[in-house]
Amino acid sequence: MPDVRRSLEELDEGALLRRIARGDRRAFDELYRRTSPWLTVRLRRRCADDDVVADVLQETYLVVWRSAGSQTHTSTGGSALGWLWTIAAHRLVDAFRRRARQRRVPAVQTFETVAPAAEEEALAGGIDADLEQALLALPPELRQVLRAMVLDGLTTRETSVLLGMPEGTVKTRARRARIALRRALS
Repeated sequence: MPDVRRSLEELDEGALLRRIARGDRRAFDELYRRTSPWLTVRLRRRCADDDVVADVLQETYLVVWRSAGSQTHTSTGGSALGWLWTIAAHRLVDAFRRRARQRRVPAVQTFETVAPAAEEEALAGGIDADLEQALLALPPELRQVLRAMVLDGLTTRETSVLLGMPEGTVKTRARRARIALRRALS
């Protein structure tokens, strides 16, 4: 078994998904071991309710197990981690919708953190200093809408549910953010 574990550790997430698609439980365990801490942290940044986070995490990995075979990101150049986060983000929005229907709105943490998130550091590394400064100069309410829509790839409706604001407010803030960035960069 140590040889199997070592060989699985050498595979990237895309290769693990291909093995999961063939029903490889060890590959699934390795993917979970490797990605669940990262995914839990990202979910907790968006939802303070540990029960919701646990449910979303479970639903996400259930989808991975069931649909890894239909996932075509590896042949189209997409990221396995991106696919995993997309599933989790959509499951989180679904959980918020269920809660809203039950008249219990979950406590949502704002996106303001003391230390920058990994995706923010990666984004900052891939953009020039002017754009980085323009993004940092945006008011927090505009940055959080951009973060949800651009970094997390959520729709206007999903961002609305995630942030607990009307869709019109999301659209207005996204437009204000784009205008502010254009002005700062021109």
